[in-house]
Amino acid sequence: MIDVARRAGVGLGTVSRVVNGGHGVRDETAQRVRTAIDQLGFQRNEVARALRPGKKSSSLALVLGDLTNPFYATIAKASLEVAGQSGFAVVLGSVDEDPEGEKRAIRELVSRQVAGLMIVPDQGDHAFLQGAGVPVVFVDRPATGIDADIVMVDNEGGGRLAAEHLLGQGHERIAILLAPSYYTTGRRLRGFRRAHRSAGLDVDESLVVQLPEGNAESAEKATRELMLRPDPPTAIFASTNFLTEGVLRALGELRRDPAVVGFDDFRLADMLPTPVTVVASDIAELGRSAARLLLDRAAGADTRPPQRIVLPCALIPRGSGERPPKKKR
Repeated sequence: MIDVARRAGVGLGTVSRVVNGGHGVRDETAQRVRTAIDQLGFQRNEVARALRPGKKSSSLALVLGDLTNPFYATIAKASLEVAGQSGFAVVLGSVDEDPEGEKRAIRELVSRQVAGLMIVPDQGDHAFLQGAGVPVVFVDRPATGIDADIVMVDNEGGGRLAAEHLLGQGHERIAILLAPSYYTTGRRLRGFRRAHRSAGLDVDESLVVQLPEGNAESAEKATRELMLRPDPPTAIFASTNFLTEGVLRALGELRRDPAVVGFDDFRLADMLPTPVTVVASDIAELGRSAARLLLDRAAGADTRPPQRIVLPCALIPRGSGERPPKKKR
């Protein structure tokens, strides 16, 4: 700021008022200061500014899983857009289901004086956030140990939609592939069971497959094993988009064509030889809603008790989920 003041031929106070959007500076003088800023490449130190009494940070933090997963990337992009519209930056932390790593990342971000935290939580205890001193909004899953805002999709309703659709096509032997027992897939299984009960049918527990890892490779292996049974399922519900990828790969290799419904849409799902039927939700709206809620909390504009925002799911029939069960010979 001293260099800017010298270049513009003004005092430090004038530079400060221009940088911070204050009034009382003539247009001609303010333009000289902005020209000097451009010439010198000056940038305000937001961390130092936030440490000053009465000043608030203009940064939010977002802690989520693997950014190579389109689900997390979509949340990040949407929250960045909303924050940017309000003049806030977003600091990203990527922690892939590691409770201790998540805790370290959150503490580091809090130490940087961020105005608030958006977190896609892992399965650990989040009671340590009770004294964080900043508002917290959880995304996609609730957390344990703390009562805070949560924005999520209707996972149970989505699981029910998938099962009801397949049951409506005449399927009674429906396999469900589940990623390790995270909150979301557990609720999708609950909806799957509810649909069966409503139809007066029991779920075949041998077709409820808990995978060791939530990736395409685990789903591919499990699908091969299911389809090579003497009495294979006539339909498969894949509880995440990565699992749907593995299911389709295995079915292509085996040249089998049971009905398939996936949870979460994915690129080119509608371009495959048999387009994939999916249960879809507005993932971008997860990020937008979380960022809007956090900005309101950080500004003190929203003082309500912790909110629970649940976004709806919809089934998109495209072909793979509409195959009827084949009659036994």
